[in-house]
Amino acid sequence: MFSIVQSTPLNELRARNVRSRSGLEWDDGFLEIVPDPTARTPEEQFMNGQVIRAVQQLPEAQRIVMLLVAVEGLSYSEAAEVLDVPIGTIMSRLSRARQAIGALFNERNKEKRAKDAANSEQSGA
Repeated sequence: MFSIVQSTPLNELRARNVRSRSGLEWDDGFLEIVPDPTARTPEEQFMNGQVIRAVQQLPEAQRIVMLLVAVEGLSYSEAAEVLDVPIGTIMSRLSRARQAIGALFNERNKEKRAKDAANSEQSGA
């Protein structure tokens, strides 16, 4: 992250130097209208919010294992060491957490499909 912060202004200065040699005028206002390719779309932000809410609904033991493995990037054995539990416990808690989140999203999808079907019936009637 530090190298990105450090190199971005240098890259811009180099680019300005190249542009000035080519005779093109650079408009700093142009940067304000160019979309950021790394910015998250509204759909991504919405989905991330749904995932966070789903993880928050997990029992604490499952939530902690999910965060250690999925977010912090710990291996199963590292998570087992951190929590001082057997690796099998980590595996079962993670499996149950994934199943619970999957079931939650499946239920939401079923509700959405039922709602969409009801709306299309009302529109078609």
